[in-house]
Amino acid sequence: MKFSIPKKIAVLMGGPGSERDVSLATGRGVVKALQSLGSDVTEVDVKSADFELPRGTELAFLTIHGTFGEDGQLQQILEDRGVPYTGEGIAGSELAFDKIRSKEAFRQHNVTTPYWQIINAGQRPTIPIPFVIKAPRQGSTVGVHIIRNEREVDAAIADASTYDHELLVEKFCAGRELTVGILGDQVLPILEIIPKGGFYDFNNKYPFLNPNAGGSAEHVCPAMIDREKAEEIQQLALRAFRALGLEVYARVDVLLPDDGEATVLEANTIPGMTEASLLPEAAAAAGISYPQLCARIIELSAKRRAAK
Repeated sequence: MKFSIPKKIAVLMGGPGSERDVSLATGRGVVKALQSLGSDVTEVDVKSADFELPRGTELAFLTIHGTFGEDGQLQQILEDRGVPYTGEGIAGSELAFDKIRSKEAFRQHNVTTPYWQIINAGQRPTIPIPFVIKAPRQGSTVGVHIIRNEREVDAAIADASTYDHELLVEKFCAGRELTVGILGDQVLPILEIIPKGGFYDFNNKYPFLNPNAGGSAEHVCPAMIDREKAEEIQQLALRAFRALGLEVYARVDVLLPDDGEATVLEANTIPGMTEASLLPEAAAAAGISYPQLCARIIELSAKRRAAK
């Protein structure tokens, strides 16, 4: 039986978090795609928890990245209102968004991930430099600092502590930056990110938001990795996806050291879908157009709800 897309869809975008501008760009792209599929689509700029949906909304398509959108808060609100939505449910969203709990799930399911420790604001890491300090409940590299010398530690901890009292400190692994999109049981081609300066931070991800910052990155998809190794990395990403109990879609970030095995960093359950985003690019490499990708997300989300 062919799946039919709901007619009346509200695209929830923006949000109150630090990734608001990126979310607005993602949302506008999704609106155009759903309109091309024949749906009656309304943009809903979410600025707080008391947002309003158009009467008769059959589905909320979520495009709010990071805090409020990916962490289970928005999902809880929509569950309470009885409104179907795209993506993962409350539990999967909460788990994947929390980098510390994700790490613990990876360890429990034997998913390779860099060595880490947890510190509180004001504490000093005991992992040898270089290491990475992360605010564990932020998205898009917000509150992330790569530490290469002792002088950088205090300022990085101070900045990350503005987002969370509990911080994740992770061994720095030099290597190729890869990301793997997953749609249900389908693993998309591996995409390699080659930043033109520094690491793949906010400016390199979204150069169109801050043209004067000089950020950008080259994307190679499929990544130039031999077939056997590529399949191994794709299976690792799928294991990470399942370790977090995810069912719908995500983008799993992986590092491939020059002299070691691939290691998983995290999974993003509402990854960017802007003009510069990685998931649509990987989907295109698999022969899936942007509108088809949106339709597939809706279909997989309906299956998750039906199974629940």
